[in-house]
Amino acid sequence: MTAIFKRELHAYFISPVGYIFITVFLLVSGALFTFTTIQMPDQADPSTYFMFIIFTFIVLIPLLTMRSLSEERKSKTEQMLLTAPVSLSGMIFAKFLAAFVLFTGTLLVSCLNFYVLYAFEASPGQTNTAVLAGNVISIILIGAAFISIGLFISAMTENQLTAAIISITTILFLLISGAFSGAINNTVVRYILDFLSIFSRFTAFTYGIFDISSIIYYASVVIIFLFLTIRIYEMRRWQ
Repeated sequence: MTAIFKRELHAYFISPVGYIFITVFLLVSGALFTFTTIQMPDQADPSTYFMFIIFTFIVLIPLLTMRSLSEERKSKTEQMLLTAPVSLSGMIFAKFLAAFVLFTGTLLVSCLNFYVLYAFEASPGQTNTAVLAGNVISIILIGAAFISIGLFISAMTENQLTAAIISITTILFLLISGAFSGAINNTVVRYILDFLSIFSRFTAFTYGIFDISSIIYYASVVIIFLFLTIRIYEMRRWQ
């Protein structure tokens, strides 16, 4: 598993994907930080910044995951992975971990903006560390959930563009599903939309509240989609 993890992480930097992801993420996060924090010192709220960051995942996460498994299938190297001396769960988790490490590392680098801001703040005591920590942790959890979904979709097709489009559509739906639930009269449909809404569970973290049920929800999304991805490869192994 370690060898596959290193291979996947290295692959992000021998192709433009890793550099494009890091560059776009840092540029967009810098611009959002400027508009939501620096230019609004009296109304600055980390939650506003992170809320906009979540919506950038609609494009950024598919960019990170679209080639992870679809490329293996297209280049005919999938059979090598299926017959490699490593479990399917280890292979899938290694690919997930490589994307997650790159995502989390880039996110933490972008958060240095807040360190610089608070280091020179006139009244450091006003800074709510719990709120900032809650936002960062929730973003990491949401990113992990989206990465697992992106991997699952990438496993179903050999076309990277198709994987990206389906991932973008799925992530967009999960982000905005809760916004439409109030306009639906059907109680069952409304409950399902509220349950599926990833964005609605972000709210508690913006107040520095570490909602255990939301953490379990995000972790469950990761586990379920990684399990489904493993099942896809188990079926292919026996075909």
